[in-house]
Amino acid sequence: MNNPTLAPHESMELHEALNFKTLCLAKSKLMQGLVFDQELKALMEKDVTQSLQQIAELQAIYAKAPFQAPVPNSPTPITH
Repeated sequence: MNNPTLAPHESMELHEALNFKTLCLAKSKLMQGLVFDQELKALMEKDVTQSLQQIAELQAIYAKAPFQAPVPNSPTPITH
């Protein structure tokens, strides 16, 4: 019994956070092509890098959910 799991409501909230973070990542990645200011572009690239790390951390926590929806091991091709 040393394998703690998340409560159902925690699992749902985590799933929602993971979906939101993935959507934000895709939007930041796509908007980089429309930005011409180099300082803003650098901030957006930093956001993409941090978002990838945060998604990986959320996926690790999501593994403790008692029920799961499929989560890809890597982001969709749009983030590459």
